[in-house]
Amino acid sequence: MEASGDGERLDGLAVVVTGGLGDIGLAIVSRLSRHGALVSAWDLLPADRGERVLAEHGVTAAYAQVDITDRGAIERELQQGDRLDVLFANAGISVSAPFLDITAEQWEEHMRTNLTGSFTAAQAAARAMVRRGQGGRVVFTGSWIEEVPWPEQAAYSASKAGVRMLARSMALELAPHRVLANVLSPGIVDAGMARRQRLADPQYAERAGSAIPLGAMQTAQQVAAVAHFLCSAGADYITGTVLLADGGASLHSRL
Repeated sequence: MEASGDGERLDGLAVVVTGGLGDIGLAIVSRLSRHGALVSAWDLLPADRGERVLAEHGVTAAYAQVDITDRGAIERELQQGDRLDVLFANAGISVSAPFLDITAEQWEEHMRTNLTGSFTAAQAAARAMVRRGQGGRVVFTGSWIEEVPWPEQAAYSASKAGVRMLARSMALELAPHRVLANVLSPGIVDAGMARRQRLADPQYAERAGSAIPLGAMQTAQQVAAVAHFLCSAGADYITGTVLLADGGASLHSRL
């Protein structure tokens, strides 16, 4: 592979990104496609709306409406492609609630989407990779709070901690098949719920920034740069690990 000015070329690499229309997912889809990967973004929007979102952001990628909690939909979509080199199990949800107020429905939805959904997509992708016999990579989007207890995030943190062990278990069992499994764990990203908090509460960004040793919230593009590395030849001997790209946020115990 040849290198470009901002990272290794990924020409012809077949990649699927679940949650591909969210802030982080879209940044990953955009970066990988710019570097030559053949990317398919999966998300919940109908096909015409999903394709329109990609076009509006100037992203060249395929799109498919796939619910990661629907095994049949995942398997049908994977059968459409000739091969799959990398799966980014990125789709997920996060709802804040004090521990005593978490409802059974909130807990179950976090587990169903973040953990079981990731498992379902990863297992289907790994089976396809093993059948093809040329290896592959599965990258899960984790979180810095998968190992750091955080107020009002018990359900989310527990689901992401489960993803960490899922990846390690996959890495051990699938190593003979040359299927790598890793977790990319961002910090406080200026995206999704954290961005909404920043916009709604002017003091939030200041508090978050003061708790991050590098001094600023992470961008989705910074997360995508780490995702790019995990697709590259430089990561071909990395499996079963958590790449903690959090700006040092996990070094603090509280905001």
